[in-house]
Amino acid sequence: MRTRRSVRPASALAGLLLAAALALTGCGAGGSNDSSTKSAAAAAGGEAQKGAADSGRGTASKARATAPPRIGASHIIRTASLTVQVKDVPKSLDTARTTVENAGGYVGDESTSRDEDGHERTRVVLRVPADRYDEVLSGLEGTGKLIERTAKAQDVTDQVVDVDSRIKSQRASVARVRELMDRATRLSDVVSLEGELSRRESDLEALLAQQSSLKDRTSLATITLSLSRTPAAPAVAEDDEPGFVDALAGGWHVFVTVLRWIALAIGAILPFAAAAALLVALWLWVVRPRLPRRPAAATPTMTALGAVPDSRQAPADPAGKPSAEPDPQD
Repeated sequence: MRTRRSVRPASALAGLLLAAALALTGCGAGGSNDSSTKSAAAAAGGEAQKGAADSGRGTASKARATAPPRIGASHIIRTASLTVQVKDVPKSLDTARTTVENAGGYVGDESTSRDEDGHERTRVVLRVPADRYDEVLSGLEGTGKLIERTAKAQDVTDQVVDVDSRIKSQRASVARVRELMDRATRLSDVVSLEGELSRRESDLEALLAQQSSLKDRTSLATITLSLSRTPAAPAVAEDDEPGFVDALAGGWHVFVTVLRWIALAIGAILPFAAAAALLVALWLWVVRPRLPRRPAAATPTMTALGAVPDSRQAPADPAGKPSAEPDPQD
């Protein structure tokens, strides 16, 4: 093919030269040569035009082969989910709202709850333009400590093209049914065509709703943001080896603890001690003085020779035992 196309411009040029020569020769020749000259010139011109056309098609095909392919418009549904820990949940939520509104988006669903410690947890759905999606997502990640992130991208270009084509066909179908209704003369035909028109218009409305949904989901990205409060940092572990100050503090703590327990013990015993003291006082000052007194026992008088026996005691018998009865002679 390349050899044939390269030869055709040369043959076209030769034809043009031949036509010019014949035209110059024809100026001095008779009228008998005019017809042959005109036919040769026409043939040469046709050959030249054909060669030029073939050359132009070859150039156009080469240009199409070397031109970069056109990239069609893509329709992508972008969704993301972020979980971020922040110090102040309400303040971070206001910052997120401002960021989305400045990007041309809006805030969708929002829910706020509190945990057992009274800390707020907020979940909000944000809609942002697709061309500002990456910028807004990066800004929301920087509001606190990122805990979790998920992002998805779904290409629905084929679905959008299919829906657009079906809408075009459905509109043409509706238009044809309306034309038939305008030309219908019998009532039965009109009723039948009205039912068919209603069904096709319903299908068209469903396709239009699907098209609107796809347009909304592809033009606006969806970001689900969850905000929670940052937990308190754990206390830094100190050196485990105790020092003099630690021992002194521990001893003082033990001393105070012992005093506290002693005070508690005294406080617990005090009611019983008070009751016992009251009973002793009643015994000494009330009950005991009213009891009958017993006679005091005789105390033997001590001398240098020993104890002097009491005259009131009975004389002892030879065995050294006191007599049970006094002597009648006495």
